[in-house]
Amino acid sequence: MKRKICTLAVLAALPLMSGTAAANTPSAAELQDRVFGSIFAEYYMPDRKKTRNEDWDYLTRGEGIGFDLGYRFDENWAVRVEYARQRLKNKLTSDRITGDRIGIDALYHLDNSGIYIVAGVKHFNIGHTDAVNVGLGYRAFLNENVSFFAEANRYQGVNNGNWADAGIKVGLSYYFGSSSAAPAPAPAPAPTPAPAEVDSDGDGVPDSRDKCPNTPRGHKVDADGCTIYTEVEQRIGSAEIRVLFAFDSAEVSREQRADVARLADYLKRYPTARVEIEGHASRIGAADYNMRLSERRAKAVADLLVNTHGVEASRVTTKGYGFTKPRMEGTSREAHRANQRIEALVTAKIKEPVMR
Repeated sequence: MKRKICTLAVLAALPLMSGTAAANTPSAAELQDRVFGSIFAEYYMPDRKKTRNEDWDYLTRGEGIGFDLGYRFDENWAVRVEYARQRLKNKLTSDRITGDRIGIDALYHLDNSGIYIVAGVKHFNIGHTDAVNVGLGYRAFLNENVSFFAEANRYQGVNNGNWADAGIKVGLSYYFGSSSAAPAPAPAPAPTPAPAEVDSDGDGVPDSRDKCPNTPRGHKVDADGCTIYTEVEQRIGSAEIRVLFAFDSAEVSREQRADVARLADYLKRYPTARVEIEGHASRIGAADYNMRLSERRAKAVADLLVNTHGVEASRVTTKGYGFTKPRMEGTSREAHRANQRIEALVTAKIKEPVMR
């Protein structure tokens, strides 16, 4: 019952305070790092166990007044210390029972709202007992410093019996300092724009520093406006060398060296090119024998390129494939002739422009 009364009391105060809150409420940022003090009046409702218990002097409802002093840490959190003087009654005799309450609270303010949540610890000299409390409050500012608040709390005893009291507070708070934001600094005068530099080829480097004018559109350039290149390994040719070998021989006959000579000339015209000599065999004989035979024949052609025609050895590699890569399937005479071959795969490092 006490909980419902407390909640209804705070909710009833909201419409009364909201009329002035919108126009006068400082922002949460303007309230942080400020000290505040409050005075309040309260209506306190002891637990029924106290009202019916001689040890508690048949304690019943009464009023109180008090003050607090607090500090707002940031946009949400604050802490306060509180003192209240309570004047309760003996239910049987109506005698006044006075006492003090002291304590400390943490307050959490909800964003974009005057609502806050309270939690704290209290000591009562009536009954010499301690309690923890939780509550809900609402604050409305009358101007940038003064605010009106209503708050309801539930007190739960932690010693001297299991009891739960309730209380409603209304009061005024004063926030020390000013919430006025510092005036914005005067805008700096706009700098005088520098004359625009001409970039005729649109590469991002002005003509005054461009050492490579008329760079093609889309090319990435360096600080001097020149195209940046990258080297790419690229296949530039695949040639079949019609070299025929005698049975079980890797010697290239004099009559069949014309293709090798033409390949050497081709490599000399492209000094960055490299060649891989591939040896292939037909499907006659065992696979391992044909693999070795194809390797010997490929090496024989490579030796001609290097030793006879002067091609650098670092530019020539060999590999035997046996009959694993036939040009023509089958075991016919035509298939054997087509597959018994040497191929040259020529690659080179090509400079390509880096594109933007």
